[in-house]
Order: sequence, then C-alpha cells, then structure tokens
Amino acid sequence: MSQPPVAKEIPFTLEKHKDVRIDPYYWLNDRENPEVIDYLNKENAYFENETAHTKDFQVRLFEEMKSRIKEDDQSVPYKFNGYYYITRTEKGKNYPIYARKKESLTAAEEILFDCNQMAEGYSYFSLSGVSISPDNKYAAFCLDVVGRRIYTLRIKNLETGEILADEIKNVNPEVVWAADSKTLFYTTKDSVTLRSDKIWKYVRGSQTDSAALIYEEKDETFDVSIEKSKSKEFIYIISSSTLTTEYRLLRADNPDGKFKIFQKRKRGVEYSISHFNNIFYILTNKDKATNFKLMMCSVDETGSNYWKEFIAHRNNVLLEGIDVFKDFLVISERSNGLTQIRVLGQTKKADYYLPFKSETYSAYTTTNIDFDTPLLRYSYQSMLTPPSVIEFNMETKQSTVLKEQEVQGGNFDKNNYIEERVWATATDGTQVPISMVYAKNLKKDGSNPTLLYAYGSYGVTLDPYFSTVRLSLLDRGFIYAIAHIRGGEDLGREWYENGKLLKKKNTFTDFIACSNFLITQKYTSPQHLYAEGGSAGGLLMGAIVNMAGELYNGVIAQVPFVDVVTTMLDDSIPLTTGEYDEWGNPNKKKYYDYMKSYSPYDNVSAKAYPNMLITTGLHDSQVQYFEPAKWVAKLRKLKTNQNKLYFYTNMDAGHGGASGRYEALKEVAREFAFLLDLEGIRN
Repeated sequence: MSQPPVAKEIPFTLEKHKDVRIDPYYWLNDRENPEVIDYLNKENAYFENETAHTKDFQVRLFEEMKSRIKEDDQSVPYKFNGYYYITRTEKGKNYPIYARKKESLTAAEEILFDCNQMAEGYSYFSLSGVSISPDNKYAAFCLDVVGRRIYTLRIKNLETGEILADEIKNVNPEVVWAADSKTLFYTTKDSVTLRSDKIWKYVRGSQTDSAALIYEEKDETFDVSIEKSKSKEFIYIISSSTLTTEYRLLRADNPDGKFKIFQKRKRGVEYSISHFNNIFYILTNKDKATNFKLMMCSVDETGSNYWKEFIAHRNNVLLEGIDVFKDFLVISERSNGLTQIRVLGQTKKADYYLPFKSETYSAYTTTNIDFDTPLLRYSYQSMLTPPSVIEFNMETKQSTVLKEQEVQGGNFDKNNYIEERVWATATDGTQVPISMVYAKNLKKDGSNPTLLYAYGSYGVTLDPYFSTVRLSLLDRGFIYAIAHIRGGEDLGREWYENGKLLKKKNTFTDFIACSNFLITQKYTSPQHLYAEGGSAGGLLMGAIVNMAGELYNGVIAQVPFVDVVTTMLDDSIPLTTGEYDEWGNPNKKKYYDYMKSYSPYDNVSAKAYPNMLITTGLHDSQVQYFEPAKWVAKLRKLKTNQNKLYFYTNMDAGHGGASGRYEALKEVAREFAFLLDLEGIRN
C-alpha cells in the first residue's frame, strides 16, 4: 500500500463577526502555483496506484456499458422554418453530428457541424447555443474547449460552409437572431465572477469591437439571459435571481428599437411569459401563489395590474410550465411528487390529463415549435422503461411512439426488475419519497448493496429516470435509489423553501432518514449502503459523513461544494453573489453562524469516516477545484480509521467532467469499480 500525499499546512486566518477560523490549506486556492498542481498530480498518482488492481475491471465495465448504447443513433427529427433538424451519433465517435434536410426527410442531408472533426486536437470540446438565422443561411454557434463554460461565438455560412471571421469571446451559449438575419443578440460574463451580466447587439460581418451594449445588469445577485419567443415575434432579455424575475422585450423585426420592461422586478415575484397572437400568458407566484398560477394580459398592456387569472393557485399542485398551441394549452404540473401533463382547449371544451400508471416515472413536453398543430410531443421514461419520444394527438387522443431508446446487447428485460416508491419519515415527521429499482429476486435481508443518490438544492427536481449504465450495478445485486429530499421541488415549491437558507439542514436530515429507512426495512445495512451526490449534492455528501458517517460503507462526492462559509464570503469567486437567496448571505451573522454549523470543511473532526471517492475538475467554474482539495487534505489529517480516501482531479475538464460520450463512460466505470470493489465484486 502506497502512502497518500500530505498537504503542507500554512495557517491562514479568516475572521468575520469576531469569529476566527484558521484554514491551513488556503494556499491550495492558487491554481497558478506549481506546488498546487504538483499536489493535485500526487493525489491522482496515489489514486491510480491504489486502484491499479481494478483497472482491468474498469475496462470491462466501460465495454459493458458501451455495448448497451446504440452507437449509430439519431434524434427524432423536428421541423423548423422549412427544414428537418437531426442530431446523430456514429459508432466509435465521441461527439454528435448536427444535420438538416430541406422540406422532406428523404431530401439530401446537409451537415451543419461534425463535432468529431471540430474536436480534433482538444482534450475537452463543447459546442452549444446553435442558432439558425431566419433566412436559413447562417448558423451562430458557441465553443468551449477548456471546460470552464466560457464560450466563443462564431458564425457559419451554411451555403458555402465557410466559418466567418466574426469571433466574440467570453459569451454564454445563447444567441438570438433578429428577423433581418443580420443582427445578433448575445450575453457575456463578468471575467472574474463569471456572472452573466451584459447583453450585446452585433451585426454580422462587422468588426467585433462594434458590438453595442444593450443592457447591463448591475445587481450582483441577478443574471441575465436572452431568448426568442416561440412565436418568433419577440426577443426577451430576462433578468433573474433565485427569487425574482424581470423581462424586457423587443419586436424581433425592430432590432434597433428599445427594449421595454414587461413588468418591473419586485423582490420575491417570479414570472415567465409565453406569447400567442395578441396575448401573453404569465406563469407567476405573484400574490403569494407559492405553487404558481397562470395569468393573461394583452400585448399592449403588460403591467401586473392588467394581469387576469386563467388558472388559479392550488396548494397541492405545482404549476411548472406551459406549451401554447393554436387550439390547445398544455400545462406541465406536479402533484404528490409526480409529473402530470394537462391539456386544455383554447377554442374547444377540453380539459384532461395524459394517463401515466407508474409511480417512478418522469414525463415532460419536448420540442413543440409549431402553433398550428394538434400534435404534442412529449418524453416518457421510468426507472425500468427506456426514454420514449411520443407524439400525442390532442384531438383524437391517439399516441404514436416516435422513438424508444434501444438497449443494445440483448440481455435487458424490464420484467427482471422491480421499481417502487416508498416513503421515509423525516425527523420532523415529514414523509419523504424514495424511488427505487432492483432485481426481482432480491431478498430483504439487509445484505443488498444499495446506492442512494440525491441532490436537494436550488429547487432542482430529481425525477425517476432510466439509465443503461445503472444496469451494471443492478445486474450485480445493487439496489439503486433516489431520495427526493427537501431543497428540491419534488413535492412543490414549499418542499424547496423548507430545504434552503435557515432550513438547509432539512436536506441533510431527510437524506439520513431515507438511509435509516432502507436499513430498518432490511433493504440494506450500513455495511452495504453507499451514497452519491455531485456539486450541491456533494455538499450533501460532506454533511452526511460528518453527521452520520457510520450509516455508509462508501460515499462518492463529485465536484462537491464543501467550503460553504469561505466561498460565500468571497464575492470574487464565480457565481457567489447570485447564491445569497439560496444559502444566505454570511455577511449577516445569523447566516454565517448557520452555514458554519453545517459546512463540511469547517466540521471535519477526529473520527471515523466511510470509504470515500472525491472527484473534481481543475477548470470547474461552478465549484472551484480547491474546495474538495482542501477538504481531502483535512480529512486525511483528522480521520481516525483506515478506510479508503481517494481524490481524483480531471486536469482537462470542468464542472461537468469529460466532454466525449466515451470519456464520460470511463468516469462512470471508475466510480462503479470503486463501489463494487468495496463489495468484493470484481467481475
């Protein structure tokens, strides 16, 4: 057994509210320091050495997971402005190919972007924000070749294939064309904080320094974005914080006009808008509509005093979104933790829900570009059912499955597994749902290895979903479970409100309650229970190993947000100021004290910890690499047992890990090998 690296200690004093913290590993914050890179490389070498015996198994797992993927595959085509658009993949290639066909699916294919060719020479590659001009002649697109989610905007002439000289750096991957097919609107980020703060207007073919600043968001707790309405008649500038929204709009055929405020921001009021004919639909929580309601107004009178209620607020139903059609309005709702799709008639008397029978499914509307059609496209999947794209005729109520994901290899039979939803009781009596899937022959004797996954922040809902890679665990006896803990929006908006700010600890105690439930009900035991979470879910992992580490044999924490107090006090760190409504502002003592009481890094102590695999990316812009690096260094010094502690840094990637589909599978194989090795399963 090799010896793990020991990070040197350089005491650094942090003081706030007369409270002094000493951080011995603060020096790891400097990515330009060769000693920092050397330390990360030593941790990687230690990890590789310690897991060398699993390398062949990792390769087998990778090949096994790869064999289930239909490598030659393509998306369901959708028609937009006279062209069918298709994304496809080819065998052995890491990246997608974007193509289109004019008017007919039998027409010749025109390749817009072959990302495999474009990615050559780069260790990381991401193409995003593709936007086709209204005249179909140009494509704006954005590239990131580092993984820090800072993109460069380029333009391609689709008639000649030429990439134009226009090049704009430091953009968000969202680009909107005006109706003239010449004028582009785009967003840039603050170079230090990476907050999206400016909207620009640029005329294709101009000098890049001729771009005009259209709007600057000066409130550091807000981000801005740019969108085009489904009707293509309006361009929206959207300013948003965790709790508040403000839209500005401009007619797309008047790019030199002035954006007009739809409804001035009011703290705590969120809204989103959808345009149709001469009206706007507004989804909003105005007037304490916690689960949101739907309102309407005319195009000419958009202030909230003109809004008229269309669907009232309901205490037990969360209104999540709408899709507008000429004759129908499709409402996406959530009730009792389950997604529902409701169809209302615009001009005809219709009001019904699409029928879903499972309790561990997710369903959501997909690409619905046309107004004048009775055909609704939505996706459906469950923990046992591969994702399907379904076309539903809202007039006849007939469904057509356009595509179901194929599970290659020939061994998958959904009848060999069971999916179920169970409920754990939290410390305050709240019932917390858990979605589970496992092999049919499982016995509840406490011996089953179980992986419990959760996120629990930002109101993000973790709907049950199908996974081909997960089969590599299920077929080796694992139970896979998702804990729908507070901090997400799984059971409505209050579910989120009760897992943030000064109620954040509910997120952690809910997860621990779910863990205890699985143990007491004999699904598993502490010797066989594993936990996994990433980013804010990595914070969850850090909290639970401090609070109840004895419940878990192993934990995987991906890009974990673990140094909560220090990060939230440093407003130069990317994205910090926009987070105050989620975690609280530690410049205020009550939030400082509460954060410090659960911050994983601040609460590491001399005690036993589970086996742990912690991963990060050197170029991560969401959670900086140094948070997990410092956490690992502190854990190494203080933990009192000999359990494994591995730390792996992807030196070429950011928050999302590797960019190619095969490289991403290798990361999953590495994590699965860690879990299976702890169970003594090596084939």
